[in-house]
Amino acid sequence: GCGSNSCDRQMSARDRANSSQTPATLKIPHLASAALLFVTFLVGLVGNGLYLWVLGLKMRRTVTTLWFLHLVSCYFFFTLLIPFFAVYVLLGFHWVFGTAMCKLLNTCISVCMFTSVFLLTLISLDRYILTHHPIWSRHHRTVPRVRNLVMGVWLLSFALSAPYLALRETRVVDGGRVICINNYDGSRDWNGTETRDLGRRIHLVMFVVRFLLGFLLPFCTIAGCYGQVGQKMKEKKLVLTGKPFKVLAATVVSFFLSWLPYHLYQGLKLYKKEVPESVSGPLLVIYTFMTCFNACFTPILYLFIGEKFLQVFRMSFLTLAKAAFADDFSTSAPESSG
Repeated sequence: GCGSNSCDRQMSARDRANSSQTPATLKIPHLASAALLFVTFLVGLVGNGLYLWVLGLKMRRTVTTLWFLHLVSCYFFFTLLIPFFAVYVLLGFHWVFGTAMCKLLNTCISVCMFTSVFLLTLISLDRYILTHHPIWSRHHRTVPRVRNLVMGVWLLSFALSAPYLALRETRVVDGGRVICINNYDGSRDWNGTETRDLGRRIHLVMFVVRFLLGFLLPFCTIAGCYGQVGQKMKEKKLVLTGKPFKVLAATVVSFFLSWLPYHLYQGLKLYKKEVPESVSGPLLVIYTFMTCFNACFTPILYLFIGEKFLQVFRMSFLTLAKAAFADDFSTSAPESSG
């Protein structure tokens, strides 16, 4: 929930200015965020764990189940990191886990972000190919090829996140509090004018790369693919109410709604040195909730999409999961298991 940059400079230059405020004023957003983090951790651990069990052990390995196996694995991995950041927020952004964990955990958060958005982009392209090029799909859409693509996604995500292993550091601020932030210029002279200018330029470059590759370009690709898929289904007089289509659409929508507040927050921190507590506090709660909702609650939504609420409780979890991830597009080529 406290992403790669999400806690950066949360209470840096304005530490002294805020020290005279009432503690409760500062801690309410922190307590709310920590509570959300702990709740989503428990829900995500159970929900994602059950889906991994079904997708990994109970369903035949197909292209569709392979996509979602890695997507849910990414969500599950993200869920395991939540308690560390919940403690960080609960302690008023005092990092007690050391510099190595500061680097490693934030790098892992970044890997999860890039991997999930890249997988969603590939899933959307896969839907497009299925509906527009069924014959090509029949011969080339195989599990081994998709497995190679997925491995490439994980490697690319790590390459894009690796800078945090070097840039992420701990810093002691007023009162002995330790914060986990990015040191963009790599210098220990935190207050030097020259290093601050260099740091701002590096910060801008990293923000642009993350925003373009992790948000804007994938969004355009996904929107284009689903627009074409919808048009093709409309031409063939197929209703867009099939459960697989709903699952995919809900996954994509929830991801972008979840990460939008995060990127807004990073843009705000980039262009404004001083962000009022009245703005940063509520925004912290919003994107903490939305980001964790994406990773922890989205898999649960898969069960309820296309099913009446009461019917959910009459069906076994395994039956629901298989229905959610079945590939029953009427226009799609048969699944190849490899």
